[in-house]
Amino acid sequence: MCRFVSTDTLSQNEDDMLICLPGDRLCRVEDNIVVGQGTYEQGGYIYASKSGIINIDESNEKCQIVSVHKPGFHLTIPATGDVVTARVLVTTPKFAKCAIFCVRNVLLESSYRGLLRKEDVRETDKDRVDIYKSFKPGDVILARVVNQMEQSFMLSTAEAELGVVVAYASDYRKNRIPMVPIGWSEMQCPQTTIKEPRKVAKVLPESSIKSEK
Repeated sequence: MCRFVSTDTLSQNEDDMLICLPGDRLCRVEDNIVVGQGTYEQGGYIYASKSGIINIDESNEKCQIVSVHKPGFHLTIPATGDVVTARVLVTTPKFAKCAIFCVRNVLLESSYRGLLRKEDVRETDKDRVDIYKSFKPGDVILARVVNQMEQSFMLSTAEAELGVVVAYASDYRKNRIPMVPIGWSEMQCPQTTIKEPRKVAKVLPESSIKSEK
């Protein structure tokens, strides 16, 4: 199973592949945690310098080495109906431009262009959709490929299970803590309690969503 780094504490088990993107903050630098290949240190933290799978080498008794590597890639092209993972690059009143970096559970060596139109954000109330209240640049989303254009892939997040899975508050440069869903149209920073609207992917059980009460 693949999952994306979203905390400053790394943990791995045999069933998980922890995937990161360039610039993702992985963990704090400690006396026993040092940088390895594909990472760099800045401001007391270890960051990923490339996209790939995070590896924690614990073979050294004195320290753990955090590195990022790319597995053996093979050509994977998104097809109509595929669920893809993408990062939102630009938002406009009519659409969001995205970079597709994962098809199903296959991490791509290079990204594909994705386009998510306003009318494909939700299944209902399409005329009331506001792109700026659904996504922000930097968000990681799950989307379904609905069509292939000459230069890009048309995406949809209309299904309840599709939408934002990782997002940071607008002031993320000051606070690099991922927000958590408090509903299917809102997320909140656990540190500052700032709330922001999003089209949240319903990938978590109802009981895990914070109550507004």
